[in-house]
Amino acid sequence: MPIVAPSSENLDRAAKTLRDGGVVAIPTETVYGLAANAMDARAVAHVYEIKRRPSFDPLIVHVLDEAMLGSVAAAIPDAARALIARFWPGPLTVVLPKAAGVPSLATSGLPMVAIRMPAHPVARSLLERSGVPLAAPSANRFGGLSPTRAVHVAAQLGDAVDLIVDGGACEYGLESTIVAFDEGVRVLRPGAVALESLAEVLPEVRLDRREAERPIVPGQLPHHYAPRTPLRVVAPGGGSSDERARAGFLGFARPAAGYAHVRVLSAAGELREAAARLFETLYELDALNLDRIDAEPVPEVGLGVAIMDRLRRASAR
Repeated sequence: MPIVAPSSENLDRAAKTLRDGGVVAIPTETVYGLAANAMDARAVAHVYEIKRRPSFDPLIVHVLDEAMLGSVAAAIPDAARALIARFWPGPLTVVLPKAAGVPSLATSGLPMVAIRMPAHPVARSLLERSGVPLAAPSANRFGGLSPTRAVHVAAQLGDAVDLIVDGGACEYGLESTIVAFDEGVRVLRPGAVALESLAEVLPEVRLDRREAERPIVPGQLPHHYAPRTPLRVVAPGGGSSDERARAGFLGFARPAAGYAHVRVLSAAGELREAAARLFETLYELDALNLDRIDAEPVPEVGLGVAIMDRLRRASAR
């Protein structure tokens, strides 16, 4: 399981691996993805196997351009085109009717497919060099912390991956926002594009917090994005002093006293910085063999909505 730099030679090697049905961990601007040829059912099945992901949880398909989008989506409503024009390439996923060539496994048998056009230069280079759409869920074990560095991928997946391309730390550190257009314009997963930004283009957009009986997009299960260490969302100083002495604290802008280890997401209180540091900071605390992690709530505006979505799912047991 080599971790390689994104040299031209290594990118060619990774692209050939993808064309040949292999699985490659790649950097994107959101989190690292576990990429495979989205049009190859055997390769997609291998992604599910590596992640230990249940087959009822669909994947996101990544495309390079309009031409590749046309090979994956059967139709694109005007509302989707408006968001695509504003936010692609970037951390936005749209849910569209799937084209006939997309394997049913990639969409968990659903007639819709989640599609994103990434902005990261390494991801885009691999899409171009391989010439195929890439199914690329987060490169981790199912339900675990999303990886924002190549070493996170190696720690979780090890030799199960054919290749890991190291593109450095992810810019956003938070998964894409997912928008569907079947019942108006609704956000199914808050993410790196804030609801307020979407509303500048489509004022009718709304956040759909309903729990689905089965996921129709990634990230809808109640328990997800979780460290191994039990996590709870509490105000600073919760529990007894003895409990805090064996616990870690994940603060938004300020530290808290009495904890064995403390990490702060953004000393300046900036939600963009906090989002970018969320998973990486949880990885740090998770490696310290603590009894638990106390996470301070963040303001639920802008990217704070997505941060709190991840923390609530990580704390659900």
